[in-house]
Amino acid sequence: TPRFSYGTVNCDGPSESFTITVNPTAQVNDPADQVVCNGGTVSAVTFTTGNTGGVTTYSWTNDQPGIGLAGSGSGNIGSFSAVNLTATPIVATIEVTPSYDNGVPACIGPSQTFTITVNPTGQVNDPSDQVVCHGSPTATVEFTTSNTIGTTTYSWTNDNPGIGLGGSGNGNIPFFTAVNTGSSPVVATITVTPHFTNGSVTCDGPSESFTITVNPRAQVNDPSDQVVCNGEA
Repeated sequence: TPRFSYGTVNCDGPSESFTITVNPTAQVNDPADQVVCNGGTVSAVTFTTGNTGGVTTYSWTNDQPGIGLAGSGSGNIGSFSAVNLTATPIVATIEVTPSYDNGVPACIGPSQTFTITVNPTGQVNDPSDQVVCHGSPTATVEFTTSNTIGTTTYSWTNDNPGIGLGGSGNGNIPFFTAVNTGSSPVVATITVTPHFTNGSVTCDGPSESFTITVNPRAQVNDPSDQVVCNGEA
């Protein structure tokens, strides 16, 4: 309200009003972490805030663009196919920064970080083939992998249980006594599939096959007896 004074006379004038708007600090809710397999789909990330009244926008950075997500961007993150061609899980840290706009200037808020972990595809090294005789012990088969950090387990199938090995199982294959009561070698094909687990997510990998060949017991037919005279053939 203005007041004009002159000659001991005060003259008040009409008031004017203005506002002081105090915007809140920008805020973004912390997105959930994700763990996916190589080649799997990362769920879309929709950023949210508790702020109201204005417009909150978001910018973000990603420290591992190799997973299939750009190094930076703005707005929500759409779903994408995850990439990890290594033998170890890749953990990408995404940092999102909110900006609250309700008239100039925009108010920047504290960042939140979350992770997207991309597990490698399960992998198993190809076991050596074996050839054994009927009644002999096979060598123990211990499966190995190049993958690290997580846990790799193995399941296997055997297409010829008659050799003395079950038709399927899990884990390593202990030695057993090979069986072949026939007259020809028996070839069993064992197919092993790896399962890589990290962060409660299991990623199956391509199978490998190897053979266990069981040779029959050697056998000779009994020749006929002969009686001949001295000097005869």
